[in-house]
Amino acid sequence: MTALRTVIVGASHAGAQLAASLRQEGWDGEIVLVGDESPVPYQRPPLSKAYLAGKSAFEELEIRSAEFYDKRKISLLDARVEAIDHSAGHLTLSSGQSLAYDHLALCTGARPRRLLVPGAHLSGVCYLRTAMDVDLIRAAAQPGSVAVIVGGGYIGLEVAASLRALGLDVTVLEATERVLERVTAPEVSAFFQRVHQEEGVSIRTGALVEAFTGETKVREVLLSNGEAVPADLVIVGIGVEPNTELAASAGLEVDNGIVIDDRARTSDRNIVAAGDCTSRYMASYGGRVRLECVPSAGEQAKVAAATISGKSKEIAALPWFWSDQYDVKLQIAGLNTGFDEVVLSGDPKLDRDFTCFYLRQGELIAADCVNRPRDFVVSKRLLTQASRGVGRAELTSAVSDAGA
Repeated sequence: MTALRTVIVGASHAGAQLAASLRQEGWDGEIVLVGDESPVPYQRPPLSKAYLAGKSAFEELEIRSAEFYDKRKISLLDARVEAIDHSAGHLTLSSGQSLAYDHLALCTGARPRRLLVPGAHLSGVCYLRTAMDVDLIRAAAQPGSVAVIVGGGYIGLEVAASLRALGLDVTVLEATERVLERVTAPEVSAFFQRVHQEEGVSIRTGALVEAFTGETKVREVLLSNGEAVPADLVIVGIGVEPNTELAASAGLEVDNGIVIDDRARTSDRNIVAAGDCTSRYMASYGGRVRLECVPSAGEQAKVAAATISGKSKEIAALPWFWSDQYDVKLQIAGLNTGFDEVVLSGDPKLDRDFTCFYLRQGELIAADCVNRPRDFVVSKRLLTQASRGVGRAELTSAVSDAGA
């Protein structure tokens, strides 16, 4: 009898975890992990931090060693998948070859959102998603040169910190009225703007980019107010888009991501999905949510592996995130969607350690913890109890006990 084969499309955090978890769940069939970038799956978060700043080598980014996959008989296939035929149970590769599967997992991740303005094709206009992207940026990041970062989100600010560490003159252009506007309270935005300015970064808010200029290489960034900002290097960081085209062309339901249920199943119950490419309904946030974070990708992958193995597990863990900038470590517990009140512990106007707790109708829903790991641990614990609600009094008591 021929062994069953699971094919995982996408050598991402989710894909690597799913392959490993299948073996942990006792799956003894074939596992083929298909990726089109690197022989061995590697970590993405350090790309904009330690790897860009030159503090780590590529080998240190590997999620697991090549020997790990060999030992567990997980095949790594360098290929691009062009189409899914789920009625026939096979994939079409860019080489024209077919790859049959019995179980299919989509871990296709996300890609940088492109800035479609004149001059976007010029040399020196970069995006950051892969190790190759970072290698190109580092080659151009000569000390004393001028870098302009378009986008004041987490990626943009992390890149700004890394480039300052390399000795570049850095300007951040943010189209909205404050950095991190989409994801944080004004108090947290003001804190990060202050920190970056203290580190020598120029931050311009309300700065709408209209074009890049230069003959073959970028030389200036033109703003909507007519101003020209000099640039030797431009990094665009304006968010990401989920890679859902493969799923959509196969007829799977897509809604800001490949739609999955709590068992990581897509609208075709024989296909699972995990990671940044997925969205699922989360009752506590009142709708469908797509999470861009490694912990979530890992948990979804573990659940997907259980589902393939015929076991019943559900996605349940609390979303959490982190960001490293200079000596600042931000740890985020939960999602602040729909918050109507913030409670501060510490003073973000003066210090580099504080916590911003987000409340909705008097109950805790999220926390931004800056250099306060104890607050982060407490917040995660409290938020796992959210089914019964955590109000201001219990929050104050728990934070006081943690700091004692």
